[in-house]
Amino acid sequence: MRFADKVFLITGASSGIGMATALAAASEGAGVALAGRNRAALDELAGKLRNAGSDALVVQMDVTEFEHLPGKVSEVISHFGRLDVLVNAAGVIASGSVEDTSAETWSTMMAINVDSVFHLMQHTIPHLAKNRGSIVTVSSVTGTRAFPNLAAYCVSKAAVDQLTRCAALDLAEKGIRVNAVNPGVVRTNLHRRGGMDEESYSRFLEHSKTTHPLGRIGEPEEIAAAILYLASDEAGWVTGVTLNIDGGRQLTCAR
Repeated sequence: MRFADKVFLITGASSGIGMATALAAASEGAGVALAGRNRAALDELAGKLRNAGSDALVVQMDVTEFEHLPGKVSEVISHFGRLDVLVNAAGVIASGSVEDTSAETWSTMMAINVDSVFHLMQHTIPHLAKNRGSIVTVSSVTGTRAFPNLAAYCVSKAAVDQLTRCAALDLAEKGIRVNAVNPGVVRTNLHRRGGMDEESYSRFLEHSKTTHPLGRIGEPEEIAAAILYLASDEAGWVTGVTLNIDGGRQLTCAR
């Protein structure tokens, strides 16, 4: 029960890595604020957590509606009375080269993957500082390595990695640790929502077995375990880290 009496705010909690992190944090005693756009999915998850004896709050929000974020953070504080961990798991992906990525796609990618992280950091700092809390953001192997036809996504995740390092330095004197995880291909809805149909996604997952040296893709629970480590007291001397959890993908050349 590493997180007894602690409170998490998790964006992108309605599916994938965000949902896995919420389940894992609650299983270790945390109260969890579940943030995202899909109210039905959040309500279902909150019901599961409450039935298991955890305190869960649904915070329906669009992370790109920056003017509403202070109020959403206030909802969390009003309910729980504190905040210890911010997990930025909301994110989107879209294919496109530097040549053919539209201005709209570029702006959307930056707004969700980078700008929302920056704004949520700012609005949660006063509350995290009271408890010497931490921030963990879900980045990607594409933040450290370039891949073709993913220009906006790669740039957005590289920006997240640098924001993590800058924030770690800026917030160290407040006792707030800031880290990120950089997954390889993980079994989530990310690529489907990015435009892949089921057949293409199945082929992509099968091909990904050959591009990850350990011979398989990752599971959301594996990323959640690393997020919880970085958020825990066990990582009390860890800040500014971008942790690859990718089956060795960052070690390989493009193929």
